[in-house]
Amino acid sequence: MQLNDRGKDLIKLFEGCKLVAYKCSAAKDTIGYGNTFYEDGTPVKPGDKITQQRANELFEIIAKDFADRVKPLVRSTVTPNQFAALTSFAYNAGIGNLRSSTLLRKVNANPNDPTIAQEFAKWNKAGGKVLAGLTRRREAETKLYFTP
Repeated sequence: MQLNDRGKDLIKLFEGCKLVAYKCSAAKDTIGYGNTFYEDGTPVKPGDKITQQRANELFEIIAKDFADRVKPLVRSTVTPNQFAALTSFAYNAGIGNLRSSTLLRKVNANPNDPTIAQEFAKWNKAGGKVLAGLTRRREAETKLYFTP
């Protein structure tokens, strides 16, 4: 399974694109479409700059890497949109958080469980504070997840 265009568009929409490194809401140096590291694992540093073309290339590489890391965690049969929503979640919250989440446990038990929506919604905080942007993102991921 691969990350579909709807998933890529969702990630890009919520991450936005910045060509100069900045501190994200979790206080990590970030560049491009929410990337905290480059494809070789090198972390983004303050002052880093990239072109739009490089941001697009980096996004494709990093998004594919996230999708490849989500694949083995999902043990149930999911739709392309369900997979895209889970990959968007992992891209934002991290693979480790997806791996240990009740969200993933419920997806693996029954990918059509309606309470999965509540599990997405729980992940709307950064630094212990509810962020409106994360709330909107989780709502969009939930909508995509339940779109056939």
